[in-house]
Amino acid sequence: FAAHHAADDTEVNAAPAPRAYEACPAKHSEYTPCEDVERSLRFPRDRLVYRERHCPAEGERLRCLVPAPRGYRTPFPWPASRDVAWFANVPHKELTVEKAVQNWIHVDGDKFRFPGGGTMFPHGAGAYIDDIGRLIPLHDGSIRTALDTGCGVASWGAYLLSRNILAMSFAPRDSHEAQVQFALERGVPAMIGVLASNRLTYPARAFDMAHCSRCLIPWQLYDGLYLIEVDRILRPGGYWILSGPPINWKKHWKGWQRTREDLNAEQRAIESVAKSLCWKKIKEVGDIAIWQKPTNHIHCKASRRIIKSPPFCSNKNPDAAWYEKMEACITPLPEVSDIKEVAGGELKKWPQRLTAMPPRIASGSIEGVTAEMFNEDTRLWKKRVGHYKSVISQFGQKDRYRNLLDMNARFGGFAAALAGDPMWVMNMVPTIGNSTTLGVIYERGLIGNYQDWCEGMSTYPRTYDLIHADSVFSLYKDR
Repeated sequence: FAAHHAADDTEVNAAPAPRAYEACPAKHSEYTPCEDVERSLRFPRDRLVYRERHCPAEGERLRCLVPAPRGYRTPFPWPASRDVAWFANVPHKELTVEKAVQNWIHVDGDKFRFPGGGTMFPHGAGAYIDDIGRLIPLHDGSIRTALDTGCGVASWGAYLLSRNILAMSFAPRDSHEAQVQFALERGVPAMIGVLASNRLTYPARAFDMAHCSRCLIPWQLYDGLYLIEVDRILRPGGYWILSGPPINWKKHWKGWQRTREDLNAEQRAIESVAKSLCWKKIKEVGDIAIWQKPTNHIHCKASRRIIKSPPFCSNKNPDAAWYEKMEACITPLPEVSDIKEVAGGELKKWPQRLTAMPPRIASGSIEGVTAEMFNEDTRLWKKRVGHYKSVISQFGQKDRYRNLLDMNARFGGFAAALAGDPMWVMNMVPTIGNSTTLGVIYERGLIGNYQDWCEGMSTYPRTYDLIHADSVFSLYKDR
């Protein structure tokens, strides 16, 4: 009898007391812990280091629930959300004034409208993408993952979605107030981020193309460090697209209020960095210039006998990108035996690449991961998602969920099982586990990011419709 009650007492005592959290003050309605504007001012302005992630110390962390702004309403369902959002949800007019002539965003009563314009695409993002599509193959499935640096309200990424291209858009939390928040409110993938001193939080060989449309990133400075970082995350044969200064400077120099000499020098410097990375300039037509990364590094390594800078990196993990400093060296591609071979393995075209065996697994380059494990994971998540849909009625409503977050994505099986639905998944791979699988996620044509869940995520409050967590808490049980 005594032992029986002792067991019961142990169970009762072990149960944690329920916690009650009060609402934070209204001023914290857009609180982003690791990109807090006030805290950022403690850090160096040089190279925008203060715009990087700087998470609060233990004594600075908020222990309250972030409130929604007054008048918050359920966002418009996709695809209407691409073009319209409630003003009350993101109550900022700064961009409507600052970018009024560029057709980014307009206020229309209690709504924002997104005409799809941009600084360098006055005829709309759709027409601009069509211009790019006349220069590189956007329509045959060979380009699936894209990166938009300094994305504004992410109209480029928004209009790529109808072409089955999934863009990761990023911009800093800066004077262009809430641009990433607008993107997510529209139902478009985006995160807060900046090219400063740390590597971007993506693995090597992740993106089929990268894009900068007047993104104000000084590509020619710091020994080409930022283009070197783009090179790291571009797939072999991937494209880099640049529009805006200095491209087509002979036409625009007066409007840009810069001298011809200055713009010419900037373009020559960018061309020089691209050449040093062994990129090939594909086209420069009108306001658009496009370079292509080589499919392997056979010729590039041979060229280091003549072109000494930048050298190839020696022992740095190409996929390490969580608070990893950028270095002025080329991330070497996997070795090949033939000049026509694609380093790291050639990918299938979309949508076949979603379920095809990822080259990183097929080659055995991820320790402890086999083809059988990948296939089983794919089958498991197809079954589980089917079960989710049977017990969560909203999953069956095509306009209920748009932005999804998977906190422990592993191979991206959850996202792959939902690929046919009108939603997208941000696949987070915890840094505490086998983070090398993020490269597999990109090889499948999905997108994601590294994350330490002991820290805040680089996003705004209220930006995801559903958060999925499988085996997350067990990863952190000892922290």
